[in-house]
Amino acid sequence: MSVSVEKLEKSMVRLTIEVSAEDFDKAINRVYNRQKNRMNVPGFRRGKTPRKVLEKMYGAAIFYEDAANDVINSSYPDAAKESGEDIVSNPEINVTQIEAGKPFIYTAEVAVRPPVSLGKYKGVEVDKQDITVSEEEIDADIRREQEKNAVKNEITDRPVQDGDDIELDFEGFKDGVAFEGGRGLNYPLTIGSGSFIPGFEEQLIGANIGEELEVHVTFPEEYQSEELAGQPAVFKCTVKKIIEKILPELDDEFADEVSEFSTMAEYREDVRKKITERKERAAQTAKENQAVEKVIADSHVDIPEAMLKTQQEEMIRELEQQLMSQGISMDGYMQYLQTNREAMLENMKSDAEQRILYRLVVEAVAKAENIEATEEDYEARLQEMAEIYRRDIENIRTMFADRKDSLMEDLAVQKAITFIADNAVEVEKKEEPAQDKAE
Repeated sequence: MSVSVEKLEKSMVRLTIEVSAEDFDKAINRVYNRQKNRMNVPGFRRGKTPRKVLEKMYGAAIFYEDAANDVINSSYPDAAKESGEDIVSNPEINVTQIEAGKPFIYTAEVAVRPPVSLGKYKGVEVDKQDITVSEEEIDADIRREQEKNAVKNEITDRPVQDGDDIELDFEGFKDGVAFEGGRGLNYPLTIGSGSFIPGFEEQLIGANIGEELEVHVTFPEEYQSEELAGQPAVFKCTVKKIIEKILPELDDEFADEVSEFSTMAEYREDVRKKITERKERAAQTAKENQAVEKVIADSHVDIPEAMLKTQQEEMIRELEQQLMSQGISMDGYMQYLQTNREAMLENMKSDAEQRILYRLVVEAVAKAENIEATEEDYEARLQEMAEIYRRDIENIRTMFADRKDSLMEDLAVQKAITFIADNAVEVEKKEEPAQDKAE
């Protein structure tokens, strides 16, 4: 096999790949051996017809297409590596010579990593994040834990009260006509949770089990259904079950039961610490994202169309795998959204472009600052994954052996992101200017 490289415009190259006539003939023979059992020729037992006879009957090119696919699939990865180019897209293949007794020649047009013109990446300004923890936030966290530990009793001798869990039958009507999606049976609802349309839950307070009542509401202007947005509606409701929640007292006994601490004061301080840690992580992420966005905005990259298309296809594959894990087919998903693959690819174009820019610009910073991942970084990441997945580290090391280079690149990128954030300048958030009331 031989490979030649021709530089094209806009970070594109054309690889011309030549496979020997002998190797192409071997590919034809492999295809013949796979297909001969499906061909029935008078005078020969099934699967015993000689290749020459089949080529004479159906034409010399009968096996060319499948043989070409075999040769391309087997030769392209090595050819791409041999070219020495940093290829960042799927290839566009064109066969230029296919004939028995001659070398098989094809071209592969691919995008290569485009150059990045870096702007300012040190000292970019980012908003200072507030990580102050209020007493109200601590109270809210403790209240959620209190709710989780509540004792629930089914009630039959009183009407619905604020805070009750209920099961509800309902059906919604607009202008006297039931609308789609407005019906529920034995629907679980916590009164006061705010999970339904504003004003809905409050009107259920005082309702008795089995009593039918009408709840009058107006859908929000920004409601997802255009037909219902901003419109009045009536729900016919029947409470089927009332469950009372008895909350535990917030005392030392409660602290001892839900935590490793024996007093409420210690537990409360631990809650403060955990909220602070959450806010610090969120603040660091926000700082990193904003800093990198500033660097991207001050840099310039011409993304090859083939690279962008490959990223869009990768995002479609990611979505398909995610849907499969939930037992949903891509066809069913597209049918539900009343869309098609082409429209989805187009909708993903902007996000795909941002992904590429993010990666290319950060990699450029890593290169400019000689930032690389070390073996210690790699081992620490393996240990982290072993703890997350509760697997032996040797098992994780074996799993990632073939992907070490890719993981090392990802680690270097993360170090570069941290570098950009660490060198950013935090400034107080600017208040949004008040709009002119006359407007």
